[in-house]
Amino acid sequence: MSEANLPPLSIDELAAEGGTALPDKEVYSLLDLNVDLDLGLDLAAPIGLALAGNLNVAAPIDAAVGANVLSNGSTAQALADQGVAIQQGITGEAVANSDQESAIDQGAGTTPAPQPGGTAPAVQVPPTDPAAALEGGLLNVDVNLAADLDLAAPINGAVALNANVAAPIDAAVAANIASDGSAATAIAQQDAIIQQTIDGTAEANAEQRSDIDQ
Repeated sequence: MSEANLPPLSIDELAAEGGTALPDKEVYSLLDLNVDLDLGLDLAAPIGLALAGNLNVAAPIDAAVGANVLSNGSTAQALADQGVAIQQGITGEAVANSDQESAIDQGAGTTPAPQPGGTAPAVQVPPTDPAAALEGGLLNVDVNLAADLDLAAPINGAVALNANVAAPIDAAVAANIASDGSAATAIAQQDAIIQQTIDGTAEANAEQRSDIDQ
């Protein structure tokens, strides 16, 4: 039977209906939070950086390794032949100038000292009435926050670099491991002709003026 086909209530049925008033809803706080924090910070970090470099690096490496491990009557041969002609030339100037002037004036508010003759905080007496134990909340935290922050970080940097790097590597490895009557041969031949030239100027200039009054 749908709701549209429900029979209406009679007058006697309506008179028999009754109601009960609901009690008032009370709002109770379990946590009372109040924070008191007095913090004063003065931070200043002026940083000046300058780096200049002229660099020539050459690392020719020639290595040969031959080994017989638990190999009776075996032969291990390792030959590494390396011919390297490296010519590096830097004609130039690497200049890095970092000029920084920082005038920082920071003043943090002072916290007044406690005045003599103050009264000690009152000590709460635990309630003896169980109903009164819930008065005022279960946890009361009283905190006040007063923060004065002065932050300044002027940073100045300059980097200039001229570099030549060459690293020819020649390696040969031969090994007999648990191989009786075996022969291992390794040959590594390398011919490297490297000519590097830098003709120029690497210059980095960083100039900064900071006038901060906090």
